Amino acid sequence: MRERQAVRHRRRTREFEAFVAGAAGRLLHAATLLTAEPREDNPRARRLLTAALSRTYAAWERLRGEDPYEHTRQELATRFARTAWHRRGPRTGDGVLARLTPQERLVLVLRLYEGVTEEQAAAQLGLSAQRVRAICTRAVAAMRSRPPAPAGPVPKAATPP
Repeated sequence: MRERQAVRHRRRTREFEAFVAGAAGRLLHAATLLTAEPREDNPRARRLLTAALSRTYAAWERLRGEDPYEHTRQELATRFARTAWHRRGPRTGDGVLARLTPQERLVLVLRLYEGVTEEQAAAQLGLSAQRVRAICTRAVAAMRSRPPAPAGPVPKAATPP
């Protein structure tokens, strides 16, 4: 009996490690977009992803037939919403989506980066599809209205000798 459990545990661990090897990069990028941290320095995103992956690992046996990526993405979004959605005060972060509110970032990442339908996002966030559409539209408009970042110093033109 114990040997069978050990074999099952090793198989579960190998399957999970293979899943993480294939999905962790994309999930970390999504978490980084959510936290609005720079890609090179994203400790909140890494903690968020670690917590979501640990929940996925804990539920691994019950996920038979379900998509583990979908499960982890839902955990990531839920954890982000719990920690940041209702936070007041100045916006933090200097990532590409830093100027958006946490709710706008969450909807934008789910809809545009992850390709989640309005209906799925609405159900996951406890909002109506119309509200998700309005938040997404507002977030996209805010991102489009952003002035372009300076490109840095302009190189001097070469002068003939």
